Amino acid sequence: MRMALTAAAVVLVLVLLCVDWRGGGSSALNVIGSTSVQPFAEMLAQEFNDQTTDFVVDVQGGGSTAGLQAAANGVADIGMCSRSLKEGEEFTAIPIARDGLAIVVHPSNPLLALTRPQIRKIFAGELTNWNQVGGDNRPIRLITREEGSGTREAFTKLVMGNSRISRKALTQESNGSVKELVRYDPAAIAYMSLGLVGAELKALHVDGFAPTAAEVTANRYPLVRPFLFVTQGPPTPKAQRFIDFVLSPHAQRLLEKEGLVPIK
Repeated sequence: MRMALTAAAVVLVLVLLCVDWRGGGSSALNVIGSTSVQPFAEMLAQEFNDQTTDFVVDVQGGGSTAGLQAAANGVADIGMCSRSLKEGEEFTAIPIARDGLAIVVHPSNPLLALTRPQIRKIFAGELTNWNQVGGDNRPIRLITREEGSGTREAFTKLVMGNSRISRKALTQESNGSVKELVRYDPAAIAYMSLGLVGAELKALHVDGFAPTAAEVTANRYPLVRPFLFVTQGPPTPKAQRFIDFVLSPHAQRLLEKEGLVPIK
C-alpha cells in the first residue's frame, strides 16, 4: 500500500539522509523546525560557530511541526517552533523572543489598516474584492501557509477562531515564498513574521495598532506569538550552551536589531 507523506515527514526523512553530509552526528548540534525562526537561528548559529570550536550548530527549516517531530524522535537536539505549544505536546520549551504576526500586502495597495474581523472575513473567503474594505476594485488573492506551519496555527488562533481559511488560498511552505508572491502581486494578502517583512512589502495596522516591535513590546499590537526552542526532556549540555548563548544580552540585542522583541 502506498502512503502519502506529510511535508513534515518528508523533511524528517531528508534530514536523516543528509545529516552526515552536512556535518551532523556528534560534532554538530542539530536545530530543526520553523521557517519563521530559521533565519534568526541561522544568524545566531553563525555568531556562535565563530566563537566555538567544540561543535558546530547546524540549522535547518521544515516548519514547526517538523521541528517538534524531530525533537521528539531525537533527530534534532533543538526544535524550533513559532507558536505556543498545545495540550499534550510534552516538551521543554524555551522562549527566545516574541514576534508580531504581520498582515502584508503589495506596497501599491492603498489600504493602511484592517480590523481582525475584516481579516477573518477576507481569509474565510467572505470578502473577495478589495473595494469591500476600502481598497481598489480588484479581486483579493489569498496566500496562506501550509498545514503544520506554526505561523498558520498562530494566525488561526489569533485571527480565524472557528472560521476556516478558504480553500481558494494559495498555499506556500515558507515565509520566503510568501514574501516573493506578495512582492509581485498587487492583489495579494498574506501573513508572515514581522521580523522578516522588510521594505519590499507593506504591513498593515491591525485594530488601529502599528505592526512594529515597539507596539509588540508595549502589548498593544494584537497579533503576537512566541518563538520557541524545544527539547525532548532537559536540554543536553551542548544544547544548553547554545540556548545560553541565544539568551545572552549580546544575542538578544541581535534579535532586537532584526525586528524581534527580546525575552531578556
